[in-house]
Amino acid sequence: MTRRGAFITSVGDLLASWNLPHATGRVYGLLLIREEPVSLDAIAAELELSKGAVSTAVRQLDSWGLARVIPQPGSRRLLIEATAGIESLLEASHARARTLIAALRDGEDLVNPGPAQDRLHDVIALFAGYVDVGSQMLSSCRRQGLGSGPREAGPAGGAGEQSSHP
Repeated sequence: MTRRGAFITSVGDLLASWNLPHATGRVYGLLLIREEPVSLDAIAAELELSKGAVSTAVRQLDSWGLARVIPQPGSRRLLIEATAGIESLLEASHARARTLIAALRDGEDLVNPGPAQDRLHDVIALFAGYVDVGSQMLSSCRRQGLGSGPREAGPAGGAGEQSSHP
């Protein structure tokens, strides 16, 4: 397997652990390393997936804010590009962690002081720390304008304003 193929498969594996289909993760991996937007047909051919699987993957990625669909004027053809919207996945992960924290806290009165209570408090603290640190990171990225979409070169050739595409 090439390094490119290994990267694409790895992203598929990682996003599958976030409850997205492996094919969706592979499509995202491909989009991340593409310089230009790509058609559904090209994605299907490169990843050896059916057009239906690619279409489903693109809809999922679009709904998570991880990809953007670009209609082509005068054509039914669509081009797809990755966005930097990984924050949507992190926010969903934080929501799941908060739900777990609430469930664990509901069980605090089920244990007596001792090893079980200590263990439960440690797990609660671990997930609460994950959510707190992740939330601080997301806030910092938002303040800096990072993670919300494709970037265009500024006048001096550096990172400039975020793209204003819908």
